[in-house]
Amino acid sequence: MAQLPLDELTAVIARIQGLLLTEEKVTTAIRLLARAAKESVPGTIGAGVSLIDGRGRRTSSGYTDTIVSQADTVQYEYGEGPCLTAWASERPVLVTDLNVEQRWPQWRNGIAGLPILAVVSAPLLAGKESLGALKLYAAAPDTYDHGSAALLQLFAAPAATLISHIQANEAPHRMTAELQASLYTRDLVNRATGVVMERMGLRQEDAVRFLIRQAREEKTSLQQVSERVVAGTPASGT
Repeated sequence: MAQLPLDELTAVIARIQGLLLTEEKVTTAIRLLARAAKESVPGTIGAGVSLIDGRGRRTSSGYTDTIVSQADTVQYEYGEGPCLTAWASERPVLVTDLNVEQRWPQWRNGIAGLPILAVVSAPLLAGKESLGALKLYAAAPDTYDHGSAALLQLFAAPAATLISHIQANEAPHRMTAELQASLYTRDLVNRATGVVMERMGLRQEDAVRFLIRQAREEKTSLQQVSERVVAGTPASGT
């Protein structure tokens, strides 16, 4: 297994860690990391990171090649695979040859049409929390060995720190925006309900049902219907 020279590897990691001081988004930073990880092991056809998105879904981020997303999607669909195992066990996972691998039968069958025969994945550990997994895919067996897993862990450590840092900084702003949107929608619906009650002589619960029914019939959101009512444009039937 060929490795990056120590000074080059150190420079790559320093560049990744330097992003901690910038305004870079998670995906941008991860793309740099994935590209560096891919280039560190000859024969790698794709690299990427598995994370949990804002809706609690497992997703692939910053991947270098489409094949990474394709292989990962099958893992998420069946809930099994080397990256999910590395994530859950908090230990590196090495697959030298999928032709003889016995683990994850559904995932192996699901990617049978993809040119993937070797995988190495390392967990992203920030303190006591496992944030996800960094992975490499190869088309030839025996592309990776335990040295590859050790090298990938060197990338995973600053990556976990980076992701944890950016997520922590973005979370308060994201939560504030979501809270503001929620409060705005609630106030808007309440105001629209009052307008419908007065205009149609309905009780509060009936007015709310009317707005919901309009949204369904028009295939739009309750917020959009409420905005129109409050703005003075009659909803259908008023």
